[in-house]
Amino acid sequence: MSTSATSAAPGEWTAPAAGNLLVAAAILGLFLFACLGSAMRKEVTTGFDEPAHISYVAHIQRSGDVWPELKTMRLLDPRTFQFTAAPNYLNHPPLFYALLAAIGPRLEGRPQALWIDRLIDVALVALGLGALLLIGLDAKFSRLEFWAYAMPLAFIPVLVQLAAAVNNDDLAFLGGALATLGLWQLMASGRGGWLALALALAGTVAAAWAKLTGLLLTAPMVSIVLAYLAWRGRLRWSWAAAAACAFVLAAAPYVVYIVQYGSPTPETPAQIALLQDGARAVGWADLPRKSFPAYAAYFAVAFLTHWMPVLGARSAFNYAMLALPATTLLAALAGVALSLRRAWRRQETRLDVIVIAGAVALAATLALHVGHSYGRHLATGWMMDAYPRYYLPLAAIIPLACLSLAAAIEAPRRRTALLAVLIAAPVAFRIFGAPFG
Repeated sequence: MSTSATSAAPGEWTAPAAGNLLVAAAILGLFLFACLGSAMRKEVTTGFDEPAHISYVAHIQRSGDVWPELKTMRLLDPRTFQFTAAPNYLNHPPLFYALLAAIGPRLEGRPQALWIDRLIDVALVALGLGALLLIGLDAKFSRLEFWAYAMPLAFIPVLVQLAAAVNNDDLAFLGGALATLGLWQLMASGRGGWLALALALAGTVAAAWAKLTGLLLTAPMVSIVLAYLAWRGRLRWSWAAAAACAFVLAAAPYVVYIVQYGSPTPETPAQIALLQDGARAVGWADLPRKSFPAYAAYFAVAFLTHWMPVLGARSAFNYAMLALPATTLLAALAGVALSLRRAWRRQETRLDVIVIAGAVALAATLALHVGHSYGRHLATGWMMDAYPRYYLPLAAIIPLACLSLAAAIEAPRRRTALLAVLIAAPVAFRIFGAPFG
């Protein structure tokens, strides 16, 4: 493995840290500027089910019930913000919405108040992005390594639009980012272990309370890192006890849902009607159901194309641009394999441990996601569940895995070429991956 920041000792300065700090600050500043502009211009009905999410918040504000019965909730009219007779189809735990209900303005009948709640969501995602950039700064990456790590995060296609909308994915993103940062610090020798662990566990609870995928992504990643520390004789039993308590707390909303509804993801009448009516409107309801292999292949293609959702039809050139994120994903998979090989040889760095833990969590969640989605397809014909934004809580794992691959390349020119591709690919895809206009 070539000499790089990925194998540098903690605290050893091997990169132009001041320059990387300026890049991180510029990225955060531009991100906030883009989010604020999007929050001011975005129509409430455009993307990410924002009317349903703000209706959840308004219901809690109106009723005062911080744990509402799901079937009692109704949707707001997106123009007047008055409640309608239409049922709300969301089935997420109410903790994110209760937070907004408590700290944000009253929404019912006040469309102008949405701006404040959007600002709160922008702040959540900006804090999450800042936490991920801190990992790159702490790693003492070289200039090219830092850019190869930061640019894929800065140019996540849906991140600005997601941040500018009221959506529980925003809290899940922040929680996952804090969990990743906490584990990164926990893996470093000579650091404040309890503080790093507390950050990782707090992030896990936040991501889990936002949505089930937040729990499925962060809790396994934290568990694998703690298991590694136990294997290396570095785990304190008090840490294990604290983690167990945090996992119980993180899973508590879904235990309550199982008791209430028989499932951690309740299928309310409104949720079922949404799938049935949607499948019928698109024409899927009457089509023969796909076999599982065929559905898995469809899911994989849809997952890739939904990395940047578009309103219009893609051109052949736009479709060709999908090769860029596909190439990045292949590079990340190769990096995961190399990290596993280093761990097998007991040559792993903390980057390798985080990459392996995150990759396992991503793969396990994806398997559950495909299985659950296939069940809904069989029941209703529905085929629109392949949303990459569900995996954003572990967004840092892909560029970190790519850097694991780069660290294994001995030839300086080849290594530089790979880093250049990793830097340019997300920028080019963001510009050319969608139709113009």
